[in-house]
Order: sequence, then structure tokens, then C-alpha cells
Amino acid sequence: MKKVIMAALLVVSLSSVAQQRRERPNRDEMEKLTPEQRQEKHLNKLTTDLNLNAKQQEEVKKLLAEQSAKAADFKAKREAKKDEQLLASAKERKEMAKKMKAEKEANDAKMKSILTPEQYTKWENDREIRKEKMLEKREERRRHKGDY
Repeated sequence: MKKVIMAALLVVSLSSVAQQRRERPNRDEMEKLTPEQRQEKHLNKLTTDLNLNAKQQEEVKKLLAEQSAKAADFKAKREAKKDEQLLASAKERKEMAKKMKAEKEANDAKMKSILTPEQYTKWENDREIRKEKMLEKREERRRHKGDY
């Protein structure tokens, strides 16, 4: 009887260890969206979350398009540097960080001018929650990196 119980415990413990966690699909399995589709999806989410009116939707759509264009430019520049095999110096990284911070502050100011005070507060809170979740996931990935 003791051997049967031990065998059952062994099977249960091995099966629970053998299961892989698959909360999200791999990047290859993820839905491939064009920048325009991503913008539209983001706009729809903001519209439902913040209850945007038609005028706000148009202004947010323009802002999202600007952000997307700037992100594409940044990515292209980064890829060009990567192709040249040049590593950014500490000074260049600091300058880029300052530039990105200024862009973020400008975008925040634009959003503040588009949204009502209540909507802006909710938007900031939602953004802070997403940031915390992202940091938690990053930390979890670091902890589990050696498990595979």
C-alpha cells in the first residue's frame, strides 16, 4: 500500500513539474498587425476605456499616428546603427534618453489637452497599472529564465 501511495505522489509531482506555462503565445504565434491596425486597435481600446467622443477620437488618432511615425523613425535609426556595428556611447544614450523623455512629456501634454480631467486621470492610472504589470512580468521572466 505504501508503494502505491508513493508511486501516485511521484506521478502527480512529475506531471505538475512537466507542465509548461503558456500564458501568452510566442512572438511567432502572435497576431501580426500593421502599424495602422495597431493604432486602430489602441484607439478602440481608449475609446471604450475613456468613453471618448468623436472629436477626441480624431485628435487621439492623429496623436497615435504621430507617435507611430516617430517610433518607426527611431527603429530605423537604431537598425542603421546596428548595421554599422557601432555601439552607442554613454553620452549618446543619455542624449537619446533625454529626447525620449521630452517626447513622452510632450505626448502627455497633448493627451491632457485632448482629454477631460477625469479621462486624463483614468488614462494615467491605467498606464501606471500597465507599467507595473510589465515590470512584474519582466521580473518573473528573469526568475524563470534558468528553469527551461
